[in-house]
Amino acid sequence: MPTTNTIVLRPRFKIEINKNNETVLQMFQDAKKTSSEFIISRIDDHVFIKFPKYKQHFWSPQLHLEINAVDSDSCLLHGLFGPNPTVWTLFVFLHFMVAGLFIAFGIWTYSNWSLKMPYTFQFSLMLLMVIVWIALYFVGSIGKASSKDEMAELCDFMNKILETVS
Repeated sequence: MPTTNTIVLRPRFKIEINKNNETVLQMFQDAKKTSSEFIISRIDDHVFIKFPKYKQHFWSPQLHLEINAVDSDSCLLHGLFGPNPTVWTLFVFLHFMVAGLFIAFGIWTYSNWSLKMPYTFQFSLMLLMVIVWIALYFVGSIGKASSKDEMAELCDFMNKILETVS
């Protein structure tokens, strides 16, 4: 399935479906009753598909689907693969913390530089924040790569349900 960007940590996709969005949403609601390999939850036009707790690990992905009506006979499915929201929140928090520390160390470095005081330590901390930020990106990429098989399972399950709609 093509994604909008292959480098992105949370791959997204769109599918046009020639059925009413309520019909498609109901198919996912019905699959919830028959599937024991996935947990399916629906809130309004949103469907979340994830693995049961006993199959989950830190990097386990989930599939978020938003199924919007285009007209009375068609809908647009927006899909987003991502980690558990808690893991994603942790990563975003760490990125903001690193960015905030980088800015603070930059201000400290500039202050020392403009006062003609030694600033090597502060500049080293700025470089450390750049290295930490790059490390966070690669850790996220490794996590995504380690769960590609699970993403394929979620995608296959979604496609199986969508085939019954068509």
